[in-house]
Amino acid sequence: MVNLNLIVIKTDKLQEQSEFYSDLGFQFDYHRHGNGPYHYASIGGNLVLEIYPLPKGTITPDHTTRLGFIVENLNSTIQSLTYKGIRIIAEPTQTEWGYTAVVQDFDGRKIELTEKKPFS
Repeated sequence: MVNLNLIVIKTDKLQEQSEFYSDLGFQFDYHRHGNGPYHYASIGGNLVLEIYPLPKGTITPDHTTRLGFIVENLNSTIQSLTYKGIRIIAEPTQTEWGYTAVVQDFDGRKIELTEKKPFS
């Protein structure tokens, strides 16, 4: 069995991305390791999301990676993101994987959001 425990995205919009992912439920600490660059790292939970600045010589962040996260209340999350001007790619709808929507982060990555299913 394999479990994902780390995602690192690189961007030229550190603050905006930390705010976007905070709206999804992540809490971040701003720090650095040794002489490395300052970056945001999520705290708590089983998945660490880190937001790093682009490496020197890179001018465009990758926007082809698609990420997916489970959120507590999809409608509330979408409403909050819409209010903040986040682009909604696919409105919330019931799919075979659950109640899902797709949004775009500040670098253009597609982020699939699925509502956490209540316990039966």
